[in-house]
This record gives sequence, C-alpha cells and structure tokens, in this order.
Amino acid sequence: MKNNRRSFIKQVAATAGIAACAKFFSSCTSAKAADTEEPDSSLAGKFVTPDRFKGMPICATFLDEVSWDIPHQNWGPVEWDRDFASMKKMGINTVVLIRAGLGSWVAAPFKAVMDVRDDIMYPPLDLVEMFLTLADKHDMNFFFGVYDSCLYWHIGEFQKEIDVNLALIDEVWEKYGHHKSFAGWYLSQEVSRRTRNISSIFAEMGRHAKEVSGNLPVMISPYIHGVKTDQVMNGDKATTVEEHEREWNEILSNIQGSVDILAFQDGQVNYGELYDYLKVNKELADKYGMRCWSNVESFDRDMPIRFLPIKWEKLLYKLEAARKAGMENIITFEFSHFMSPNSSYSQAGNLYNRYREHFNV
Repeated sequence: MKNNRRSFIKQVAATAGIAACAKFFSSCTSAKAADTEEPDSSLAGKFVTPDRFKGMPICATFLDEVSWDIPHQNWGPVEWDRDFASMKKMGINTVVLIRAGLGSWVAAPFKAVMDVRDDIMYPPLDLVEMFLTLADKHDMNFFFGVYDSCLYWHIGEFQKEIDVNLALIDEVWEKYGHHKSFAGWYLSQEVSRRTRNISSIFAEMGRHAKEVSGNLPVMISPYIHGVKTDQVMNGDKATTVEEHEREWNEILSNIQGSVDILAFQDGQVNYGELYDYLKVNKELADKYGMRCWSNVESFDRDMPIRFLPIKWEKLLYKLEAARKAGMENIITFEFSHFMSPNSSYSQAGNLYNRYREHFNV
C-alpha cells in the first residue's frame, strides 16, 4: 500500500513538472514571437528636435586596407563588392586608397618598392586592381594613395621617400591608368606641422603625379596639432588657431600647384573649437587656389578603446561645422569599419541607419 502511494506521488509530481515546463516554453515562444515583430517604422524621425543641425553629406571615403591602427576585417573581393554597393547606396562617389603600402606591407607587388626594400611581405591579392575594378563597376572615382616607408622621412632621409614614390607613381600609372575610375592621387604622408621636409615631399611627389597622369588632382589630408593628438597627450603643446594658420600658410605656399585638394582631419581638436580651425583651413585653401574638403572621422577619439564607431550626435556636429565653414566636400575615415552595415562593429550599421534617416537617403 505504501509503495503504491509513493508511485502515485511520483506520477503526480512528474505530471506537474511537465505542465510547468510546457507553460514555461510556451511563454518563451510568445516572447520570441513578440521580439521578431516588425518595428514600427512610423517612429523614425518622430522625436527629432526642432533646431537640430543640418550637416552636409559625405561623398567620399578612405579605404584603409593597408592599415596602421585599425583591425582588419579580412574581406575578399565578394565582401568588398558588397561594401562598395553600400557606399553607393549612401551617396559616396569617391574612394581613396589610404596608402599603397606602409613599411613592409604593400597593397600590390610593386616593383618600385620591392627593388629598394628587402623586407617587403609579398601580398596575396592585388588590392589596387581589385579596388579599381570595383570602382569601375559601381561608377565611382578612385584616388591612389602613395607609399609610406614609415622610415626614410622619419629619420631625415626625405629624398629616399620621394625617389621610391616617383618610381611607384610611374609604375602605377602605366599598369592601372587605363581604368575609367582612376581619378586622382593621395599623398599619404600625414603631418600636423612644418616638419620632416614635408613641403619638399608634397611638392615633388604631387608635381610628378600630375605630370604623368595628365593633371589629375592630388589630395593631402594632414591633421591639426590639437589636444587629441598623440604628441600632445604625451606632453607636447597644442598649436593655437593662429599658430596653425601661420605654419600651414608657409607649407601651402611651398606646395601650390602640386596639391589640389586640402582635406584636414577633424578629430584631433575639441568639438567647441573645430569650426575655428575649419574656417582657417578654408581661407588658406582659397588663398592658394585649392579645393577644401573636411576629413570627418567616423570613429570616436573620446573613448578609452581605439577605435569604435562614433556617436551619431558627434558625427552630425562635425558635419554641421564643416557646412558652416563652407567646405566643398566631405571625406570620411572611414566608411567600411565605422559606418558600414557590413562592418564587424554592429554600431557601424546603426550609424549608417541614422545617417540615411537624417539625409533621407
């Protein structure tokens, strides 16, 4: 009798457990169904403030495949093709290879570079041909970024930096110049001040690139020696607006005719002083007959982690400062990591959505 009673109790408990489990899984299924419901599209744009900034659209991006401090996404041609389509959808019409190489790493097996350095890591893909082919396909302009030795011009041997790039420019134009998308050149040596014989480097390389290519435009993208530069954060002194104007007035006077597009990076100064620097940049560019773009960084320098996609509010603020300063165009560093829906950073896709909502793209 006692054994029968125990069996009955076990059976009741088991039945109750099954019922509880069924109820639990039923609630999970309902919650999952609620989570997968289509979001209310009418909410988009519903809560914007009446006097929000207008900003100006981004029309160009760097391609940071030979990178310095940004992690690789390990994309191949298929992934890059998808990303070019996303760029085009957002309104980008120009792509700029950040550099043909950096130290030992190169974007293609350039003879001009391998002839002078025995430490070059032979590349598995010709990224220049790939990017040009994709730019042709998506009807975009392509600017070729030159080689940064990360050595010669840093140790005072600036003429070696020039010489290897003069040979590289000849080689690149002969091999890739037939592409319809090949639209210009980018001088990848980045500085913030009158240092390392930068005027000689820009003047000679820019002049040669224009001569061999039938006067295609040449772009530079220096940075402002502000409070967010590594040098200043390590103890150097930031330049004032007046010092910035004085030094770059001298540099631009020395490279006039060799450089066509001036695109200062915008991330190394505080937001509240950005407009003042941009205004000076525009005035200097006008003085020397150059087109003035702004290189609007789409990564966040204010975070303890290097580097994450920028907050939309910050990006919009910088786009507004560029608009007010009269910039001709906006290039970003850079779309594929920090603004693309294909990025390994999920925040980048959200930034892409906020951008497209704002500009009604």
